[in-house]
Amino acid sequence: MQPVSIISTVPNEIEDIPRLIPCLLAQIPLPAEIVIVDGGSTDGTWEWLVEAARSNDLLQPIRDESCSLKNCPGPVSRGRNVAIAASTSEIVACVDAGCTYLPDWMARITEPIVAGTSEYALGGACLDLVDPTLWDVASAPYFGVKVSPDELSKSCTARSMAFTKDLWKRVGGFPETVLLGDDTFFDLEARRATAPAFVNQAKAFYRPRNSFAATCRQLARYAASDGILGVRTVRLFRNGGRCLLEVAALACLPWTVLPLLAVLAMVGWFAFRADWRFISSRSPRALLARLVFSICVPWIIAINHLRGLLTKKNPSNRQNRMG
Repeated sequence: MQPVSIISTVPNEIEDIPRLIPCLLAQIPLPAEIVIVDGGSTDGTWEWLVEAARSNDLLQPIRDESCSLKNCPGPVSRGRNVAIAASTSEIVACVDAGCTYLPDWMARITEPIVAGTSEYALGGACLDLVDPTLWDVASAPYFGVKVSPDELSKSCTARSMAFTKDLWKRVGGFPETVLLGDDTFFDLEARRATAPAFVNQAKAFYRPRNSFAATCRQLARYAASDGILGVRTVRLFRNGGRCLLEVAALACLPWTVLPLLAVLAMVGWFAFRADWRFISSRSPRALLARLVFSICVPWIIAINHLRGLLTKKNPSNRQNRMG
């Protein structure tokens, strides 16, 4: 097998990094290296990486404080770019600190590239069902996260992504102007250059551990980043249209209830079409939470996409606010 470099970037991920590194070191076959760029953690993440690297030569931690929100508007994307530039392999596989990976993940995600059939491969993400919160389950499809590892995903998330270094150079790397959504922009540029391979059974197991408020904030940050980058305008119009329909249905109530019933049917379809069998097997609370979140989604996306489009102001996140 051709050598593969696994890369990631971390700011203040002490809760997740001890879960990530062991599963990367358990890949079969092993990667050529694991390059982790730390943007200046203050919570012990860097010290943990340095100590772990002493006992395993595959782990290559790099501390680069230009990959922090105080020094760069897009620290996550800059961290990825720094890690990729420092890697020694022509094939690069991206991972995320909030995820874990099965031992055959690297072999599967890079298989189309090793075979020479593609320069770019996507595996998607699956919800870690060990102990998800109610709102993890409720929000999963709205973040492109599957609830079963067997479902084929076409998500462009950098939680499970592989490409050649040559392709990364040709598309200009990950954009360093936004905090979030850089993988969406990279994906759009990569698809202009080549057709991606969608790899089943190569998912990242994602463990967000969200509350309702945290889930809404996360969706708002992604929508604002889309606005800043000027991407996914169809998504903006689709969700803006849903908002207008909901307002119109409420305005019609003095005369007829039919528009409201139609809107509720639409909300239910959007809420449950992706994974009805799974969500219905959880609990009545899970059904209600999914319905509530589905009602909120168009408003969060439309408002925050427009906010990003008009202000060009990057939102922050928990890791980059620490320290």
